[in-house]
Amino acid sequence: MNSSSTEKTTPPSDTDTKRVIDYLSGLQTSLCEELSGLDGKAFVADEWQRPQGGGGTTCLLEGGGLFERAGVGVSHVFGNQLPPSASLQRPELAGRGFEAMGLSLVLHPLNPFVPTTHANIRFFIAASPDNDPVWWFGGGFDLTPYYGFEDDCRHWHRTARDAVEPFGDGLYQSFKQACDEYFFIKHRQEARGIGGLFFDDFDNGGFEHSFALMQSVGNHFIKAYRPIVEKRRDIEYKEQHREFQQYRRGRYVEFNLVQDRGTLFGLQSGGRTESILMSMPPAVQWRYNWQPENGTEEQNLYTKFLPAREWI
Repeated sequence: MNSSSTEKTTPPSDTDTKRVIDYLSGLQTSLCEELSGLDGKAFVADEWQRPQGGGGTTCLLEGGGLFERAGVGVSHVFGNQLPPSASLQRPELAGRGFEAMGLSLVLHPLNPFVPTTHANIRFFIAASPDNDPVWWFGGGFDLTPYYGFEDDCRHWHRTARDAVEPFGDGLYQSFKQACDEYFFIKHRQEARGIGGLFFDDFDNGGFEHSFALMQSVGNHFIKAYRPIVEKRRDIEYKEQHREFQQYRRGRYVEFNLVQDRGTLFGLQSGGRTESILMSMPPAVQWRYNWQPENGTEEQNLYTKFLPAREWI
């Protein structure tokens, strides 16, 4: 997904870096306002510092009318050596210093008919005294429904396409496929949800083009998620629906702890554990060798929604 353009090696200036940080902070504020308006409860902001360098602000809402837990965090950290998770895909960068900034969001609604969702956008610089800095953008958003609705999935993916379509032919399909592959739980051989967008190592067209794409992805998230919330939040549910939601949340936990590169980067780089693990759902169940009954809404999720497919 990266480019061989000569522009990509041009190091971003301090002004460029500040623009990224300012955008991420502004997006955090606007998202918290939007989500608090949907829920009716305010976020609590928790500022923190990282002893090795940098820090961030974690905004959390728990026990709301809509969200059982909602977290929107911004971090800006730096260090002398890339953690193993960051250089796994780029081994030639091992040993370099780094500067990383990003926004991460996870929403766990109370109503099982409202999907869980995750979004992340980030900017990364790897530097060494003997080489020009290497930089890239990454991010995306994905949807994890417990009970599937075709029109929700189509809307989600249409909005994802709209976010990246102006920035190059084929980006939606490329980022969709990367999302389907990334959020596939290998040890379960099943998808975490219905996907969306995922991109990493993105520097196509130089800094301005890449930064604009990242902003578009960040700005389109609420456009993708809010209509689904408003359509599903008042559906009545029973205890069996909550039990299935909590069972499927177990898959969410397994993916984050076993596979997610962002979680591993945060822990390996000495990040703040509470902020890294804000993505965990507050109530989860594991059942031994449980299978949904034939013909049920629960089985419908496995057969019609989790297998990767084209939605638009």
